[in-house]
Amino acid sequence: MGKLLCDPSAAAVAEALPPSPAPAPPPPLLAWPSPGPAPALEASTAPAGWDAVWALEDQQRRRLLRIWERGVAWKPSPPGGEEAAPAPVVFRLDHGGEVDADGNCLFTAARTAAAAKADARELRHRAVRRFAEVYDAAGEDDKGAVDAAVRHLYAPDLKAGWGVHVVQEIKVLAPKAQRDALDAAIQELVDLGIQREIAAETIYKERGIAVNNGESWAKYMSISGSAEDEHDIITLQYTEEGLLTIDENRDGRAAAFGDDIAIECLATEFKREVYVVQAHGADAMIDEDNCVFFLPHRPRGEICEPPIFLFMKGTAWCGAGADHYEPLIATVLQHVTPDKAAVVL
Repeated sequence: MGKLLCDPSAAAVAEALPPSPAPAPPPPLLAWPSPGPAPALEASTAPAGWDAVWALEDQQRRRLLRIWERGVAWKPSPPGGEEAAPAPVVFRLDHGGEVDADGNCLFTAARTAAAAKADARELRHRAVRRFAEVYDAAGEDDKGAVDAAVRHLYAPDLKAGWGVHVVQEIKVLAPKAQRDALDAAIQELVDLGIQREIAAETIYKERGIAVNNGESWAKYMSISGSAEDEHDIITLQYTEEGLLTIDENRDGRAAAFGDDIAIECLATEFKREVYVVQAHGADAMIDEDNCVFFLPHRPRGEICEPPIFLFMKGTAWCGAGADHYEPLIATVLQHVTPDKAAVVL
């Protein structure tokens, strides 16, 4: 699952941190050969036709099929300038298969789309380490901008935002080693006559770790829902009237959903652009020709390989994107020039 920013805070994530220190000269951009047959894919990642993809509306499917037929044109932008740029390439995008909705879908989908050897949990930790390196080296102003974006996502001001959302969430981290102590503190308040959910809200807010800055974001995004995690995710849901419910995540299986910050970290780790391809249905009130968006996430530093494409079904539109990533498999589309492509990136 995932979360995309839907206000100017998105720009803050992309611009707040300074570029990473200049690395050693990167390997040259791919020298594209004459298009040949697409490489064979393993059975586990064999792309599925768009007709077989589950839960697509007719307008989404028709538009995706047109993009599949005509392709997506991508033009590398090497540091040597336009004269040194390889020729644009046209890719065909196939759906790479369903992904478990276990909270790790961003990293699972990225692993498949990038044909990476690391598993999803290792990719998650590599993205967090990449973020921590850059965040720790950033100036106070840059850190402040990132902290503000994190608060927008995971510790929103409950006095605002109700014009967009019916329910807002606050994320709190509970150290696994302290769960028994937290439970005992909650029970003490219950024994005093305080309602159980109010008691839990009080203790988690007082003793838990709010996800409200870059440091706590790194702790949060490290959580994959496994027994090896150091923290459990507590989710407090609110309506405009007040506390709605608390997900205490008793079994410790909740994972941190990928977000824009994590996608940019993956892009930097892979040295590849990551395009999130959102396909929105009729509930978004968007006409068919414009119902598919390609949202770019660029790495900090050189781009050394072609993009990674991830798919999000934008159903149940709420103004903030969908919440589940699936891989797209990109192969070179033969005999199609960039000017004939359905989309030019």
